Amino acid sequence: MAAEEDSPQFPVHAAARAPGLAALDEALTGCRACPRLVAWREETARVRRRAYADEEYWARPVPGLGPADAALAVVGLAPAAHGGNRTGRMFTGDRSGDVLFAAMHAEGLASQPTSTARGDGLELYGVRVTAPVHCAPPANKPTTDERLTCRPWLVRELELLRPTLRAVVVLGAFGWQALLPVLADSGRRVPRPLPRFGHGTHVELPGPTGAEPPLHLLGCYHVSQQNTFTGRLTPAMLREVLARGAAYAGLRPGV
Repeated sequence: MAAEEDSPQFPVHAAARAPGLAALDEALTGCRACPRLVAWREETARVRRRAYADEEYWARPVPGLGPADAALAVVGLAPAAHGGNRTGRMFTGDRSGDVLFAAMHAEGLASQPTSTARGDGLELYGVRVTAPVHCAPPANKPTTDERLTCRPWLVRELELLRPTLRAVVVLGAFGWQALLPVLADSGRRVPRPLPRFGHGTHVELPGPTGAEPPLHLLGCYHVSQQNTFTGRLTPAMLREVLARGAAYAGLRPGV
């Protein structure tokens, strides 16, 4: 008999039961609802990259990173096979994370410019980093079904952040396409047709009533090596979007 964690309905039920972010993160790490992703993350951990041959890989879903009262969220795509899937922390242990956390540190949003391993002392200030897919996918390309299966985790995470969340920086078109329907279903007044992703795009999403502050959505090219190595996304470009997001969120970087 299949375990509950193997069922496609596990994210739906487990996410809904989580009373807070810590409980949500713990439940998420036990998920095995997507067979292809489970097989890939575990195969990657068995084969390993030569540089990490002596390390024990996390090889589980990777939870979000950051405080439960974050005012700014950064939404990526999915963990890297030899990054988050190895270290167990979002954007940790790969070159994408090197670029992201260096920029966050420069803007006063992170305690240090590097993110190499859990327990390395990294703290985020008012920022939560997460993704619409929490397992490393082959070729960094989750399927539509995998994104939809993983969706309840993001839905619940944003519900729990809602009292304090004021802005979201979305890294890449995949995250943008995954996030907008979630926000619409939560009662945010998302324009129709849906706003298109673009670097520097800014969309203000009112709440269902005038009493709730708007949520500011900002697009940013993903911090993938393809983008950063070619100069499509420079550190200055990334810092500029993060600074705008922090301003919309009402954060005072460094405090």
